Amino acid sequence: MNLELLESFGQNYPEEADGTLDCISMALTCTFNRWGTLLAVGCNDGRIVIWDFLTRGIAKIISAHIHPVCSLCWSRDGHKLVSASTDNIVSQWDVLTGDCDQRFRFPSPILKLQYHPRDIDKVLVCPMKSAPVLLTLSDSKHVVLPVDDDSDLNVVAAFDRRGEYIYTGNAKGKILVLNTNNQELVASFRVTTGTSNTTAIKSIEFARKGSCFLINTADRIIRVYDGREILTCGRDGEPEPMQKLQDLVNRTPWKRCCFSGDGEYIVAGSARQHALYIWEKSIGNLVKILHGTRGELLLDVAWHPVRPIIASISSGVVSIWAQNQVENWSAFAPDFKELDENVEYEERESEFDIEDEDKSEPEQTGADAAEDEEVDVTTVDPIVAFCSSDEELEDNKALLYLPIAPEVEDPEENPFGPPPDSSVQPGAPDESLAGGDRKQRQPSSEGGPAKKKARTTTIELQGVPSDEVHPLLGVKGDSKSKKKTAGRPKGSKGKDKDFSFRPKPYKGDRPSFPMVPEALSSSGLGGGGGGGEGGMKVRAEGALATGSLVTQPFKQHNIGGMD
Repeated sequence: MNLELLESFGQNYPEEADGTLDCISMALTCTFNRWGTLLAVGCNDGRIVIWDFLTRGIAKIISAHIHPVCSLCWSRDGHKLVSASTDNIVSQWDVLTGDCDQRFRFPSPILKLQYHPRDIDKVLVCPMKSAPVLLTLSDSKHVVLPVDDDSDLNVVAAFDRRGEYIYTGNAKGKILVLNTNNQELVASFRVTTGTSNTTAIKSIEFARKGSCFLINTADRIIRVYDGREILTCGRDGEPEPMQKLQDLVNRTPWKRCCFSGDGEYIVAGSARQHALYIWEKSIGNLVKILHGTRGELLLDVAWHPVRPIIASISSGVVSIWAQNQVENWSAFAPDFKELDENVEYEERESEFDIEDEDKSEPEQTGADAAEDEEVDVTTVDPIVAFCSSDEELEDNKALLYLPIAPEVEDPEENPFGPPPDSSVQPGAPDESLAGGDRKQRQPSSEGGPAKKKARTTTIELQGVPSDEVHPLLGVKGDSKSKKKTAGRPKGSKGKDKDFSFRPKPYKGDRPSFPMVPEALSSSGLGGGGGGGEGGMKVRAEGALATGSLVTQPFKQHNIGGMD
């Protein structure tokens, strides 16, 4: 991919819809890696779906959480992925293997996660109703960042472009700039409206290039500041925003805002509908409004790091917005002309001669002389778009793509493990059956050694309420809230969707069915020692009551070891 040829001379922002990415389950959040080659999507069933963005195919699926994934962030080298779910769990994942490195349990829901831009050992976490927390992954320690007002703990936070400073904002419009290493206050200012009234800070986002950052506030205005001016003003400064972006006609509140890859454009997603507003940062003019399907609500927006492409999420589907590609065949050769109709061609007298005898030898000057120079085709120059301004070389250990293994229809049972133990007789006790069933249900059933269980660390935060509900799930104490049930859907809908087998109704005389074994029915269908995987499936099927009937095919296929 030659990124130098991607620089368009006209607009550098998307114009139209360019398809969708369907993760099967409902998508809630998405984020690109540093090069834009992979897109991670967090879903409401706890899975993380990683898309290869060049082929638009699924490269990997990580069964990360039980509850919906609410925030994701890539590490700088692309090898790690940190995720948060609505049950207050923060996990770090190895992208290549899909293994969980470690987990952290917080007392309140997580609103945002962010890796340190230069140090993958540090993660910034923003819990609800709590001061932001700086996690150190290697020793599982945490530091609670200082806040301006202890009574106002609705705080958002973000690293700056290189991670030297952490910017925090509260519900009273106060922005604090803290040194990342010692958490000391470096600068501060207050965001005010036209009068002296303050407005709540909803989010802080930094551009990938340059020193600009934006602040999304509750007064429906996006303010763009220069980070160098903030540091120059110091504590209690009064910096003026470079731009104020808003929808004056509809007074649209903004759900999610971010910069383009080159930092020249700003996109904001409406909180009322699936609509994306794009402004030019330098002038502040609105250049494009992208409208999605009517009636849908926007959940997340991400701009591709190096291309004019935007990914947005609504109704559980990832929509892709890109430029309209027009084929131009005249670009292949400078003397190539497109013809509307056939033209009779008149050839020159010497055009098809092997050697033109009449041609005189011109002197080699300028471009002709340059053709004789040797061209270096072995040295690989670093791609400028992938390097920061303080870097000369690319990261050789970076993970740009994921290898995809071929799908085998009938894989061997545990090909790398020990041969199955033939000494177990059909009449063996329940312990041996349960043990064999447990072997099949190990997460390493794909082959290879058993995975090491991730270490879970509980983060204790003083004075933080433990009964908070994540905004994705609903409002606390509201009986009419649209709270989604975590995990698999219950009832007939979930049954029809998740299970392909349905017992067929019989007409006429019903044949006699065998009764459920007493041990199985007394333990709640699968709660006993020998139920194993079959018991789990029966319980998910709707937890049949004691003494109910089980059809013969269902019993044969799903209740292993109970015949």
